[in-house]
Amino acid sequence: MDSNEILFQQYKLYVENKENFINRSFMTNKFYMILVFALILMMSFTRDYTFALGLTTTLIFSAAGMGVCVLWWLNIDAYNFLIKVKLSKVIEEIEKSLPCQPYTQEFLAITDVKKKKKEFMFSDIQKMLSIIVLLFFFVLFTNELIHLLFV
Repeated sequence: MDSNEILFQQYKLYVENKENFINRSFMTNKFYMILVFALILMMSFTRDYTFALGLTTTLIFSAAGMGVCVLWWLNIDAYNFLIKVKLSKVIEEIEKSLPCQPYTQEFLAITDVKKKKKEFMFSDIQKMLSIIVLLFFFVLFTNELIHLLFV
């Protein structure tokens, strides 16, 4: 096997790993969305239950929801780091030795579109969604805590 073939195999391996990380990122986001939806459903079906010390299910599930949203945000950041920084940088370096640089060209095209249209990338939308859900849980938690302490 000559050096060009080895280089191509390394490139192929990194591209496949990047695609696997992207797929895993989508699966992780689906998991968090389902978990948040389940927490909201459990909260709505059990809102009248009260435990010891006056803790309500809304208070408990909203606190859990805030924790899930923080973990969701951290996961999005971790996947972005692995995909954009770690894998993409290595792919770009390998591409310098290849006759064609498809990932570098793709990145430049996305950057141009992003500058012109100021579009959100999918990861930005995911982060925004996790913040919105976090705020939703925070409002419920605060409202329930105020009701518990002052009413």
